[in-house]
Amino acid sequence: MIREAGDDEEADAGFNWKEMLVLAIATSIDALAVGVTFAFLNVKIPPAVTLIGVTTFVISAAGVFAGNIVGMKWKARAARLGGIILILIGFKILLEHLGLLFW
Repeated sequence: MIREAGDDEEADAGFNWKEMLVLAIATSIDALAVGVTFAFLNVKIPPAVTLIGVTTFVISAAGVFAGNIVGMKWKARAARLGGIILILIGFKILLEHLGLLFW
């Protein structure tokens, strides 16, 4: 994201079927893991799925709306900031798993 933030070229919005296949498999594995976890925890599936679906929709819609506004005003800066935030989140997770960070 940080590297691509400086490019003035329009982003390619096309879908490459190989990339989509990999993403579909990753999403399916994630859903399988959640389903197995729900089974072990004796979670009631309909309320859990409803809550997850509604929450995902609301936050995604808010993100698209906010991203549209921010993207129009600060295109490159917003992309750089997003890349930096992702790096910081990954670094925080790494430090937590290494036992160096406890919050």
